Amino acid sequence: MAVVNTGRFITVEGIDGAGKSSHIEWLRNYLTQAGHAVVVTREPGGTPLGESLRTLLLNEPMSPETEMMLMFAARAEHLSSVICPALAQGAWVISDRFSDATYAYQVGGRGVAERKFAALEDWVQEGLQPDRTLLFDVSVATAQARLHDTRILDRFEREASDFHQRVREAYHQRAAQYPERIRLIASDVPMDDVRAQILVALSDLLA
Repeated sequence: MAVVNTGRFITVEGIDGAGKSSHIEWLRNYLTQAGHAVVVTREPGGTPLGESLRTLLLNEPMSPETEMMLMFAARAEHLSSVICPALAQGAWVISDRFSDATYAYQVGGRGVAERKFAALEDWVQEGLQPDRTLLFDVSVATAQARLHDTRILDRFEREASDFHQRVREAYHQRAAQYPERIRLIASDVPMDDVRAQILVALSDLLA
């Protein structure tokens, strides 16, 4: 995957109910007004094949290993069809989830061996990582209260609180491993404060 990365690759992460989605459109508008071409996408999904796989992943029971391989299958298509072409053209790409989510949910939440994740990440991404990852962080109790107030829950969102706690802990482990890339965003504060944190986290890229 030879990517001439003249754009910027931003990913947005967090446990279900962390509140990340409500800020993605705001960030798109902010970057657009700053003169950048912006592509907003999501995982799993982002392509017709990826969206079909998303439907399966969010609704059909399957083994943890199958789940992780389908995540990376969708990612391979996403990279080749959307992310890499957009970066090569100089666009900023904002993806709602990427491989940190796979680590958090399938390794942390499901208990899939980390070596299996690492092998798939190396094969599919060939070293490509986001320029910056915004990790929206909130307690599991707050996140679950938000979810139950807003929509019908998917297969992951219906998991017990201990699953979501393991996911959150895995996200924090990943953030500790990659502190220059992953920036924590406290998302249990007023919206304006969250957006101020986002701008601080991106300040060096925006400069």
